[in-house]
Amino acid sequence: MSAPKLETISADRLMSEQLPVPKSVIPGLLPTGLTLLAGRPKLGKTWLGLNVSIAAAEGSSVLGREAGVAGDVLHLALEDGPRRLQDRLRVILNGRPAPSRLAFATSCPTLRAGGDQAIREWAASVPDPRLIVVDVFQRIRAKGEQNTRLYADDYAAALPLKDIADKFSCAVVAIVHARKGDAADDPLDAVSATTGLTGAADHILILDRSRDGVALYGRGRDVAEFDLALKFDPHRGQWLTLGDKAEVGRSDTRNAILAVLRDAAEPLGPTEIAKRAGLDQGVVKKRLADMTAAGEAVKLSRGLYATTVTSVPTVTSVPPSLSSGRDEKECDGGLKVTEETEVTDIGEDAARCPKQAQHRTRERRRKVPA
Repeated sequence: MSAPKLETISADRLMSEQLPVPKSVIPGLLPTGLTLLAGRPKLGKTWLGLNVSIAAAEGSSVLGREAGVAGDVLHLALEDGPRRLQDRLRVILNGRPAPSRLAFATSCPTLRAGGDQAIREWAASVPDPRLIVVDVFQRIRAKGEQNTRLYADDYAAALPLKDIADKFSCAVVAIVHARKGDAADDPLDAVSATTGLTGAADHILILDRSRDGVALYGRGRDVAEFDLALKFDPHRGQWLTLGDKAEVGRSDTRNAILAVLRDAAEPLGPTEIAKRAGLDQGVVKKRLADMTAAGEAVKLSRGLYATTVTSVPTVTSVPPSLSSGRDEKECDGGLKVTEETEVTDIGEDAARCPKQAQHRTRERRRKVPA
């Protein structure tokens, strides 16, 4: 018996090949291939799966992204009966017709007991299989062999769905559970399995909730890494994107700090700001530095901060010889604060006269002539 030979291709020939561009069911979110969607129980994975299935079958949008071309979709709702599934669809569709290219099944054999073949037969029977959603993967996952390693078992369990995605050039989304606790080192560690499962998949989506809200993290072979802040609308049954998680979190933190500084009767230090805003002190210190550089806040003496949009007296640079006869208080460096000035910006000069910068007044002011 002759030894098997490898089929090889040279680099120059490979580069000359005209290969098809991989399709994307939801551009920037869900390319073709096997995707794991992980999340903790009752967080909303099922709703998200339905949102994606309907968008792919209609060619509509989900999470702010257009599916574009409608296709055939198989959704295995293995934890929902027909009644609950109908109720969910009624909320999402909100009176519009149900997509005819979306097919549901509420039961399916395990992959080794005929489930693999049943899914393949469906894909072969429709004109354009675009998406297959398995909710949840555990229901059709084949039981592992005895004495096999967990990594090998997880990897092997995902291969049938991976093969289906490759054969039919479609997307397969397997919904799995996430483990409790924070994945401090890598978001993919949240998947309740070994790295064998995540290693077999082409793409990973992690739906997670923290004190900052709900976010969807994504990473994969054919999609750029993203981390989106989400919000669920229970009246529409829709997950909505608020934008990039870092940007949304930064805006929320800045707004919280600004609100505290606006309401304060005097400039505050980072510790007190963090306490009043309910934020981490380290986060507040870093954000204050950014806000100071951006001109949203000014740092006074002794580590105290005020916001440049708070109504406090303006410190105006005037010649020391200027005498207006009004209520003025002189600071070092020839700076004067007048009770007749309307303040919308403290400015850098406030750091040289912090006591006057702390003074507040609600009377109407007039600008001092320079």
